[in-house]
This record gives sequence, C-alpha cells and structure tokens, in this order.
Amino acid sequence: MAEILREFEADVETISLVPSDGGRFEVSVNGKLIYSKLQTGRHVNQGELVQLIRRHQKEAK
Repeated sequence: MAEILREFEADVETISLVPSDGGRFEVSVNGKLIYSKLQTGRHVNQGELVQLIRRHQKEAK
C-alpha cells in the first residue's frame, strides 16, 4: 500500500481497502470499486493494483 500512496498521492483523493475474514478484499479509488476478491474469486496479483489505479485514472480524465 505504501508504494501506491507514493506513486499516486497527488492524483488520488481516497483509497479504501476493505479486508475481512469472510473472504472480502475490496479496493476503491475515489469511491469507485476497482478490485473485488469476491467478484474475481482470487487474490490480487503483485503489481495489479497499480495497473488498476492507472487504468482508473485514464478513464476518469
């Protein structure tokens, strides 16, 4: 998470990470869900969140 904050600090207002013991792992950026373990059925891969945030930024512009 520190890597994400360093890279996107100036561009992202909020990042929300929702972990739980029920298998839920969700990441939202500026209120938009960009990753959900419940939807994908798998854990996020290394570097995948950075790619998803970049994609979100491009789509938001």
